[in-house]
Amino acid sequence: MRNTDARDRQAPPLRRRSRGAAQAIALTVAYVAALSLATSARVSLAKESAPQYAFAVIGSTLQSPADEALTQRLLDAIGRDPDVSFVVYDGNLKSSKEACRDSLFETRHTLLETSKPPLVFIPGQHDWTDCGTADAGSYDPVERLDLLRQTLFADASSMGQNPIPLARESEVSRFRPYRENVRWLVGNTVFVGLNVPGPNNHFLYAGGRNGEFEDRVIANAFWLDHAAEYAKRRGARAIVVLVQGDFDPERYERPERFAWLRFGHRSKRDGFMEFKRSLVKLAETFRGPVVVIHQDDDRSHTGFMIDQPLRNDKGDLVTNLTRIAFAPRSPQNQWIQVEVDLEKRPPFRVTVRDVPKNLPLPPAPIMPSHNDNAVPPMPPSMPAVPDSAPASELPPILPEPSRTSPPD
Repeated sequence: MRNTDARDRQAPPLRRRSRGAAQAIALTVAYVAALSLATSARVSLAKESAPQYAFAVIGSTLQSPADEALTQRLLDAIGRDPDVSFVVYDGNLKSSKEACRDSLFETRHTLLETSKPPLVFIPGQHDWTDCGTADAGSYDPVERLDLLRQTLFADASSMGQNPIPLARESEVSRFRPYRENVRWLVGNTVFVGLNVPGPNNHFLYAGGRNGEFEDRVIANAFWLDHAAEYAKRRGARAIVVLVQGDFDPERYERPERFAWLRFGHRSKRDGFMEFKRSLVKLAETFRGPVVVIHQDDDRSHTGFMIDQPLRNDKGDLVTNLTRIAFAPRSPQNQWIQVEVDLEKRPPFRVTVRDVPKNLPLPPAPIMPSHNDNAVPPMPPSMPAVPDSAPASELPPILPEPSRTSPPD
């Protein structure tokens, strides 16, 4: 990883950094984040003790029915770690070639509910945007997203056998449909889950208004603004944003006043452009460490990559924002574990954990009994998540962002 010297501020790089420098990147960026934390801690928050905890991140573990038992074993292995406070399934409950049937989503939903720790699910590319392909059944992607909102996101709490409360953006009347956008607080860290799928944030090149994309861009921008205000009100010391899509943060286009004068060759529209600008605004508003976690499109020999690739409109690096892109070699047998201790330097430590080789596959699931006198099994006990805040605690509603003009 290059140092953030004057050469870095000359022009935004367009290529992804080498995976081979992942470990050096992790140490360097974590140290930069720690310096940012130290700067923000000059206020009274410095005297405040923060709990130590860890969380697990997985995604794309379910590519076929054969992966269901493996994923359940993965969740079992994570649940055996007493330090893990919650799990995030960061998108793709299915492969791009599996049909987006109601029954498939129901089966995968039931599987996620077996997680011993609380589990937060974030929708991904294969869960709805790819549903319009012939392989996936030629469904209407927006209709499939609505189905997920009515089923997997119907509850006010997380999934899992020991759920935690979540704040959903649907609590704001203007954004009633967006149940998948969530927020929760653990210790002094605010977590935000957003619907930002690959490969290009469901930007469509058809003529006319790109309605679903435009409306979701506004909803996502509002939810990030809301999270920044909530974090400041609660005295939070860090914000973690989780999305599925690899939003290509190295590519950051400056606004062009006279873009409409360009004819002929047109570059591919960056569907993540507005999201990246919202992240820059979030980092400018909050000022503390901001961590963005997403699935990586490329497999990494280390299982993850950490860097600081995002730049503002002036071309300067956003030094308090860190990106963690994860891509374990064996998604069904590995998970990304993030240990959090805001009193340490660095405050976030990332490792790849492996399912123990001697951990057996779970038995076939027991079908629900039709005996009315049957006693449902009790969920296993689990230590409470440290300082989890009530989901209903919402700060005053911010002014709604203005509607963007139709994209070119």
